[in-house]
Amino acid sequence: MNTIWNKFKDILELVVFKHSIFALPFLFSSMIVASKLVNDSAWFGFKALILGIICAVSARNFAMATNRLMDEDIDKDNPRCANRPNVSGKIGRKSVWIFIILNAIIFILCSYFINTLAFYLSFPVLFVLAIYSAFKRFSSLAHLVLGFCLGLAPIAGSVIVMGEIHIYSVILCLGVTFWTAGFDLLYSLQDMEYDKKVGLHSIPAKFGSKATLFISAFCHVLAVLFWLLFVWQVWGVALGNIALFGVIISGIILAFEHKIVHKNFAHIDKAFFTLNGYLSIIFFIFIWVDLVWK
Repeated sequence: MNTIWNKFKDILELVVFKHSIFALPFLFSSMIVASKLVNDSAWFGFKALILGIICAVSARNFAMATNRLMDEDIDKDNPRCANRPNVSGKIGRKSVWIFIILNAIIFILCSYFINTLAFYLSFPVLFVLAIYSAFKRFSSLAHLVLGFCLGLAPIAGSVIVMGEIHIYSVILCLGVTFWTAGFDLLYSLQDMEYDKKVGLHSIPAKFGSKATLFISAFCHVLAVLFWLLFVWQVWGVALGNIALFGVIISGIILAFEHKIVHKNFAHIDKAFFTLNGYLSIIFFIFIWVDLVWK
């Protein structure tokens, strides 16, 4: 029994399960807005809730495990990554492959039970989630590709509830894409010297820390602008002043994130994990309160 539990903990560590918090609130934000548009209620039903969570978790597990597998040759010499379960030998390649395939099957099956569009989209979505790791070996756009992977969550929310890709979900997707790209740029500063050494095409490795901080800030300005556009798109129909205030609070959090990173790169972990986790939850809470307040 202890062996099974230890293996389970290793799997959770492999995919850093606790970081699922980043994308889920944006999925739920999209789902409650979609439900308000089609049902005039923020509640979208238990079936959509359960299938949505399973799809989100299995998609993220697939993406993270694929990333860990493809990056083994890079991570093994990086001191920051040396303790990852697949690098340290806690989990073998065969186990990782099984985990990847299992989550892909779960994702496709759940998509099938949601609706036809979700099922058809499940295949290209898995492809996009799988190619992120390869991108950083030849393109600096890898940060945006990662952002788009998380940005798919709001589009998924629209597809799950409405059976279509509504324009608001595309706008919210762009906001999440630039938000994620911005904080991934900050996070990548930790590996700047190592990425230079092994020839990876991260923006910090190619352009240096000052340019990275500027590009990250620009991405976050774009993120806030797209979030404002998202609120405007459904203004009066679904959202209003409370949601607008939530976007402003999110912008303040991002500004604070940049302030603490500019002061000391040692605070990158705090900015990446703590502040961004708070931001996504706060964003959802303001959207939800706005919807139920009406």
